[in-house]
Amino acid sequence: MSPINTCVLGVGLSGLTFHVPFILALPDLFILHSVLERNPTTPHGKTHERFGVTPKVHRSLEDVLKDQEIELIIVGTPNETHYSFAKAALEAGKHVLVDKPVTSTASEGRELDALAKAKGLVLYPFQNRRFDSDFLALRKLLALPKSSAQSLGDIYEFESRCVGYPHAFTSILTADTYRFDRYRAALKGTWKDEPKPAAGQTFDLGTHIMDQALTLFGKPSKLTAFVQNVRGLGNPEVDDSFTIYMQYPAGGPSEHPLTVILRGQILSVRQKQTRYVVRGSKGTFEKSGVDIQEDQLRVLKAPSDVFGESYGLEPEAIWGSLENLGSDGSVVQTTWPSTERGAYPELFKNLANVIRNGAEQEVKWSQAVDAVELIQLAHKSSKEGITIVF
Repeated sequence: MSPINTCVLGVGLSGLTFHVPFILALPDLFILHSVLERNPTTPHGKTHERFGVTPKVHRSLEDVLKDQEIELIIVGTPNETHYSFAKAALEAGKHVLVDKPVTSTASEGRELDALAKAKGLVLYPFQNRRFDSDFLALRKLLALPKSSAQSLGDIYEFESRCVGYPHAFTSILTADTYRFDRYRAALKGTWKDEPKPAAGQTFDLGTHIMDQALTLFGKPSKLTAFVQNVRGLGNPEVDDSFTIYMQYPAGGPSEHPLTVILRGQILSVRQKQTRYVVRGSKGTFEKSGVDIQEDQLRVLKAPSDVFGESYGLEPEAIWGSLENLGSDGSVVQTTWPSTERGAYPELFKNLANVIRNGAEQEVKWSQAVDAVELIQLAHKSSKEGITIVF
C-alpha cells in the first residue's frame, strides 16, 4: 500500500517524542509530509533540528487544512484544542489521530465519532499506554488459567497508580529512572497549570490508567472519587492528585465483588514507586516502575532505533513480583517478568492498516470516549461528595 501523507500538529513533547519518531520509522506506511509549527526559529523548524528531516512547515491550522496532499492529521497539541482541531480536520476530509484525552467531554467525543462516520474517515485515539510492557505483562498474567500455580485466582482488588512521568532523566537509564510516580512541589509554568478544558492530572495522566482499567474490566457499577489540588498551588480548579474507586458486582469481571482503585499523587516521596497491586483469591501481584519507552524516545538518536534490540525491553530490576498460595498453604514468591517489549509502533501499524485496508481498530474511539466520561464523573463525584451509580 502507498504511504500515508501525514501532518503532525505541534512539535513539543507530544509531537517530537510520541508521533514524529514513529512516522519516520515506518516509511512504508507513512510520510512525514508536514508539521504545524507556528513560530519556527530555524528554516526547517524543530523537526529538522531533532531528526534532520525537512517536512513542509505550516504556520497555521488553516494552511494545514487547505493542503490537499495531507491525508492524516495527528493532533498533539494542548488538551483544550483536541476537539476543535480534530473537528476541523475531519471537516476538511482528513483522517485523524488524537492524543489523549481525546476531548474534554464525552459529548464532544461522540460528536466527532458521528462526524467521522458520516464522512467515512478514520478517527483514532492515541491511547498508547495499552502497549506498555508492564501492562502487556499484566494482561498475560490475568489470562493464566486458574489451574496455573502463578494464577491470582479470582481478582477482588486492582490498584493502578499514575502519579506522573519522569521529567529529569539521563541517556544512561537505570532502574530508578523508570518511575511513573514523581515528587513535584512547584508548578511547571506551562499550559498544564492553566484552568482550561481537560486540565489537571486526572484528565492528563489519569486517562491512561482509566483506559487500561476499562480495557481489563469494562465499565463499573459505581464510582467514587476524590480529585484535589493537594499542593494548594495555582488555580484550585486544576487538580494535581486523585483517587478513584470503581466497584464491580460479583459475577461481573470476577466471581468476587471487585474494587478498582486508580491513584495519582504529585507529592510522592519514594525511591521505587508502586505501579500495580493486584489481589486475588490465590495470590498478589505487585510491581514498581513504569514502561521505559518514553524515556527512550526522549533521547532517541534515530527513529529506526524503535526497532533496536533494547527498545521497549524492561529491565529485570523492575519486573513484577508474585506471592501465591501453595498447595500446602505456604506462600510461594516468584517473579513475573515483563518479557514482552513495549510496542508503541504497533499502534501506528494498526492505524495505517485501518486507513488503507479497513482493518479493525485495536484502540476504538468509543473506548477513549468512555474514559473521558468516567473522568468527568470522577470530577462530579468529588465536587458533590457523591457516589455515582450506573
